[in-house]
Parts: sequence; structure tokens; C-alpha cells
Amino acid sequence: MSEYEIVFDGGSKGNPGRGYGSFRWRRVPGGWSDAVRLEFGDNVTNNEAEYRALMAALDALADVCGDPRSASVTVRGDSKLVLNHLRGTWKVRADNLRPLHGSAHASARRYRSVRYVWQRRDESVRLLGH
Repeated sequence: MSEYEIVFDGGSKGNPGRGYGSFRWRRVPGGWSDAVRLEFGDNVTNNEAEYRALMAALDALADVCGDPRSASVTVRGDSKLVLNHLRGTWKVRADNLRPLHGSAHASARRYRSVRYVWQRRDESVRLLGH
């Protein structure tokens, strides 16, 4: 079994506005990958950008980890909303987030296990540079 860690973040300049995101991953123990920067276009909410950044991270990790079914992943982020949605502790009430939540869940199901951990914003900034 392999262990990995992902850190992700997303946002928008305006809400909604120009969406962006980033992520990094690492095999545990080990060093972090280079940060991947993403642009999501206009009319994107902060929460939509968070979901999109996480899905991009899960998809990218699946491409490099070999067999995702044998990988355990710890996902770290500063979006309590996205993390609690995916843990199942908060309901997804916003219509615009339901499809993204379903897609994120599908991306996560490819792995042996996924654990969602909230971290402070300053830790995300330190690891991702924004």
C-alpha cells in the first residue's frame, strides 16, 4: 500500500469571478511535487474553484501513483465547506455544487481510502504560494 498527501486551494477574483486553483501532492514520506496552477475561466464561485482544484489534484495523482486502488490519500485544504461535504457531515445545498460534489466523490472512490483534513489558510499559502 502507498500513502500520499494532497494539498489544494481554489478561489475566484470576485465571487463569482475569474476562478483559479492550485495543488501539490507527495508520496509519504517524501518531498512535495511542484505546485500546479489552474485557471477556470470567468463566472466561477470560490467554492466551485475549490472543488475543481481538488478534482484536478485527485486526477493528477491517479496518473502518477500506479494503481489508485492500493493508495491511501490524505487531502488537506482550508475549505471547511468542501471537506465537510465530502466527509458527509454537511449537506450539499447549493445547486451549483451538487455536480461538482458528485464528480469529486467519484474521483476519490478510485483510491483505497481518502481522509479529509482541514488546515489553516496560512499553511495552504505556505505550501502553495498564494
